[in-house]
Amino acid sequence: MYITQKIAEEPYKAYIPPRLPPNPPVDLARLYPYLEKATLALAELNSIHKSIPNTSLFIYMYVRKEALLSSQIEGTQSSFSDLMLFEHQQKPEVSLEDVEEVSHYVKAVTYGLERLNTGFPLSLRLLCEIHSILLSGGRGSSKSPGEFRRSQNWIGGTRPGNALFVPPPVEYLNECLSDFEKFLHDDTLPILIKAGIAHVQFETIHPFLDGNGRLGRLLITLLLCNGAMLDEPILYLSLYLKQNRQVYYNLLQEVRVHGTWETWLEFFLEGVFKSAKQAVKTAIDMNNLFDQDMEKIQTLGRARFSCEQTLEYLKKLPQITVPLLSFTLGMTAPTARSSLNHMVKLGILEEMSGKKRDKVYVYSNYLQILEDGAEPFKSVGEQ
Repeated sequence: MYITQKIAEEPYKAYIPPRLPPNPPVDLARLYPYLEKATLALAELNSIHKSIPNTSLFIYMYVRKEALLSSQIEGTQSSFSDLMLFEHQQKPEVSLEDVEEVSHYVKAVTYGLERLNTGFPLSLRLLCEIHSILLSGGRGSSKSPGEFRRSQNWIGGTRPGNALFVPPPVEYLNECLSDFEKFLHDDTLPILIKAGIAHVQFETIHPFLDGNGRLGRLLITLLLCNGAMLDEPILYLSLYLKQNRQVYYNLLQEVRVHGTWETWLEFFLEGVFKSAKQAVKTAIDMNNLFDQDMEKIQTLGRARFSCEQTLEYLKKLPQITVPLLSFTLGMTAPTARSSLNHMVKLGILEEMSGKKRDKVYVYSNYLQILEDGAEPFKSVGEQ
């Protein structure tokens, strides 16, 4: 329901979401074809991640891609290579604040899942703890990290009076959040349906001053892992939501205005299906590339040993210089340079700087897989 409030004598309408689960109940019969498709795709992803030889690397990189995409939806301009450079104490090409935001997202995901794995319940307390990490640096550090808001916020516009959407006023927040927490422990709906509903309700309550969009998307992964639909955090919807962001925003508003849960859930389940299929393809493409490049390295003589070490390191940092490789792997500078040059000749690496000194070598084919869909864009407004 909407209630009329005033700020400086200007009236505005704030929205109080109904309690969950939705009433009337969601039409599961209508959703079943979408639910079945999404569930089977998740099962395939869960299965393949156990069979690929680079499971830990895949998770390591995939969490970072989600962090990047989710942060880009909110307007950061960091790229995948910027994040990799930042995490390896190298200088990225964009604002450090942008890269820090992405890096904090990675830490927040990791922390949340570790807490769940130790038996800590998915709860408001855990969401606050995750939020405090998410906003522990960069632009959000002044927006009360880990604390529910104590003032009215809004989405779009310059004030509540001309906003696109105004979440519940502060005096309604505790009741809304208490009902939301109860729903997190409601086991009457399929996990995927529950995750889709919980995401909308969280975004509608908008309980924090900043970071609601990122935490609301992270909540989906937490619910799927907590509900044993995923063994690892290997499904993320941010690429799908980024590519369909206007439809995404419109459908969230349609649920609030007209209660069109089924239309939203069809979109959400289709996103789960497509995201799972994309993750499977990414895992296969990564490992096929590593296999092909290792075969090329095996054609070398003694140089193959240092090149094998270099390839392993490039999986974590696909952009490298001679001094960094030499320092990290304990190689002499000539050995490092020789390894990188061998790999350029084999077509594995590209030298991107064009300089005689301070050359930069990039594992371009690998970066292309990682960066697919992760090109920065200007945000259309936080949700």
